[in-house]
Amino acid sequence: MQTSDNGIELIKEFEGCRLKAYYCPAGILTIGYGSTGPHVKRDTVYTEAQAEARLRIDLLRFEKAVSRAIDADQDQFDAMVSLAFNVGTGAFLKSTLLRKHNAGDHAGAMREFARWNKAGGRVLAGLTRRRAAEAKLYARGL
Repeated sequence: MQTSDNGIELIKEFEGCRLKAYYCPAGILTIGYGSTGPHVKRDTVYTEAQAEARLRIDLLRFEKAVSRAIDADQDQFDAMVSLAFNVGTGAFLKSTLLRKHNAGDHAGAMREFARWNKAGGRVLAGLTRRRAAEAKLYARGL
């Protein structure tokens, strides 16, 4: 599966786009729409087109991981790609949310989104809003 336009817009809304490299609240060097990794250096600067292209490249990795882990409709898939994009595939693949989804406990999985609202050990309002939006999107698939 691929992330729909709705899923991409959700990710863009909450990641925001910063064209100069910065440290996110978790202390990770980031650029564009939440892109991290060895391609990001302290002095990295993107154009809007580069940020958009990098988002599409980054999404491939998360789509692949989520596709392998679940059987879901488009809305559920989009919500889980957004979560994995933000918390990382390792955390997503070990999550209770994924376990509940795969066990058919969709209501339980939907409630699990709210637990992922911390960075650097503290609750962040932006993550709380993002998780609520992801849960709402996930619920559309129920």
